[in-house]
Amino acid sequence: MDLHAAAKRCLDATDPAEKLRLTQLTWQAFVAGELHPDPASPPPEPIGSPGRPARPRLVNARQVPQRGLGSAEGRAALVHAVAHIEFNAINLAWDAVYRYRGKPAAYYRDWASCANDEARHFALLSGRLAELGHAYGDFDAHDGLWAMAEKTAHHDTARMALVPRVLEARGLDVTPGMIDRLRQLGDTGTVAILEVILREEVAHVAAGTRWYRHCCERDGVEPVETFFAMLRDYMGVSLRGPFNRPARLQAGFVQEELDRLTVLALEGASPRSVAR
Repeated sequence: MDLHAAAKRCLDATDPAEKLRLTQLTWQAFVAGELHPDPASPPPEPIGSPGRPARPRLVNARQVPQRGLGSAEGRAALVHAVAHIEFNAINLAWDAVYRYRGKPAAYYRDWASCANDEARHFALLSGRLAELGHAYGDFDAHDGLWAMAEKTAHHDTARMALVPRVLEARGLDVTPGMIDRLRQLGDTGTVAILEVILREEVAHVAAGTRWYRHCCERDGVEPVETFFAMLRDYMGVSLRGPFNRPARLQAGFVQEELDRLTVLALEGASPRSVAR
């Protein structure tokens, strides 16, 4: 009956197929009203590596080879990279359910739903990888998403600000270009999957925005200034543009945030340079 314990089981599962199975069962049980956050649940353990298979090999982001989409191998590598992001996103969503206690019921529904969506995305991409003659784990990957989860584990406001609204939101910016390029190459199978992911990721980033603002209201801080302060404090680096303004606006960003993010990207500045 304890949602936190169920989330932990999903988080700890190392085999992708088992993680998908547990995620689907947990979401179904939650929707059926069989799972609830239990105030008596043991406090969350210190964050560590999530459950994941031995492969892919995790390397520094700079060591992940850049492959052109003109080859079948390059397209498979792209699908693998997106699959790795989605696998991480399953863990990130369940960690948000497991780690942060005393939240409104809608918070837990949002992130359990997100975990279920990400699991479905991973399954679609795994199927596409198989069609391309590969499997998850065949290519090296990096661990940037989970590294930020570890850095923000102690601070729910920072987690909501930086994982959904920065790292995952990057997918809103780059996926349309991937879709256009793959459509030109005639890869309609991958295009169809990426279109589903792009549409549904808007809602996931919107959930991050919603609960980020909830945390800011709880703490009595101004959300835009706090967002840029957290960019500076936790990341301290320039951000890449351009930004998909329509999708980000739909996901809850405001024009001031997008204008200031654009300045960061164009000038290669640190967040401090556009803070008021």
